[in-house]
Amino acid sequence: MNHTIVRLESIEIRNFKNVGYGHLDFENFKNNCRASVLGLYGQNGSGKTALIDALELLQFALSGRAVPNYFADYINIDSQYATLKYGFKVSNQQANCVYYVSYEVSLRRDINHTEQNTEQLSIDECYKAVLFDEVLSYSYECGDKKVRFSPVIDTRTAEDIVFIPATKYRLIIGNGNESSTSLLVAKQFASATSRSFIFSRELLNAIRKNCKEEYHHFLVESLVFFGNFRLFVINTTNAGLISMNALPLAFNYAENGKASIGNILIKLNEPSLIPEDALNIVQKIIGCMNVVLQQLIPGLTISVKDLGTQLYPNGAPGHRIQLMSNKNSREIPLQYESEGIKKLISILQLLIVIYNKPSITVAIDELDSGVFEYLLGEILRIIAEKGKGQLVFTSHNLRPLETLNKCFIAFTTTNPQNRYIRMSNVKATNNLRDFYYRDIVLGEQDEPVYEPTNNSEIAMAFREAGNPNVS
Repeated sequence: MNHTIVRLESIEIRNFKNVGYGHLDFENFKNNCRASVLGLYGQNGSGKTALIDALELLQFALSGRAVPNYFADYINIDSQYATLKYGFKVSNQQANCVYYVSYEVSLRRDINHTEQNTEQLSIDECYKAVLFDEVLSYSYECGDKKVRFSPVIDTRTAEDIVFIPATKYRLIIGNGNESSTSLLVAKQFASATSRSFIFSRELLNAIRKNCKEEYHHFLVESLVFFGNFRLFVINTTNAGLISMNALPLAFNYAENGKASIGNILIKLNEPSLIPEDALNIVQKIIGCMNVVLQQLIPGLTISVKDLGTQLYPNGAPGHRIQLMSNKNSREIPLQYESEGIKKLISILQLLIVIYNKPSITVAIDELDSGVFEYLLGEILRIIAEKGKGQLVFTSHNLRPLETLNKCFIAFTTTNPQNRYIRMSNVKATNNLRDFYYRDIVLGEQDEPVYEPTNNSEIAMAFREAGNPNVS
């Protein structure tokens, strides 16, 4: 997969959280926008986090993991199911081939029958999220050969059929009844365990064993690899962990052809026990981060203090470590630094990878949380100018509107049926931040971007809430 690059090109969301319908294109090459950066801005409760949650659902599907129960609550209250459609561009540089891939999946809410005593379950646990009606389609250009867009795996079938079209099934799986029976069982099991069938281990193994068309095999393998090792979704849970004195350290680190990918949770208010083989990785990651960190926050570096070995309950060796902050020749525990610094450290390694590697996609909710606005704007400007990877973020801080080209910015609207837009009629000389403020007041776009509030009514509400006995 070293010669394969997978990029998210678009997303289409229906009846997911407060998004009745929304469409966004991630890649935008107009106005010489070569980098792949998308910042989403808008009023509170207008669908920004829904985008990040939709990308997290994609990550669960592609990696073949069970979708958590809480996704059942993300289905719009007025709908029976949600549907999401993701567009990809898959480039095989070695074979000089480009594939345009679409993955569509629906999400429904089912009663959770896996628990024996349902009376003791919380409301969230009573339901589970189920993926169904999955469709994988593609077109491709390989040298002079071009194939038009068509479905390759469509699971919208009768119960006794694994997937259609039948011609694709024969090319990918063959005609054996034994394979068909086992895959039907796998399809039912994937549904029962809240997993994707198209990207399940069972279907993937069948494709590896039987597929007669190499590009079908290549496509599914590429998306599975992308979901497991190239797509990172950082939601607001990370900020909550930092507030609770824990540092979620996400990383994608490669050295001498060997890659280390994952997420390590390190306690900050007490020594943290990590596996012995993870100590060297953490030390190298932090050494790499320090090169950039001391430029972002002059003079600041962090280090790992090894406090000795300790066995895990299963007898495996581990190391007790503590993260330290080093500035002005003084060393203090990292827990005493600001939450903004800790937030920056938790995602810095991924930002480094985005800058250097085209095969990485990172989505971050509330990127601006705790980060000084000028620094935030400069980091995003640098990534937008020369970054090779793909960054999707939401933010409330408007400083990036002054540092990024308009092609990198999208906005939410107050219309649930057209949730995401790009600003129109923005001239090169316009300050996008001022332009956005003006549109909040004057409403010059086709869709309103802000639900008006009334200052006098807000003040009266504060007064009434503080004096409940006064009508």
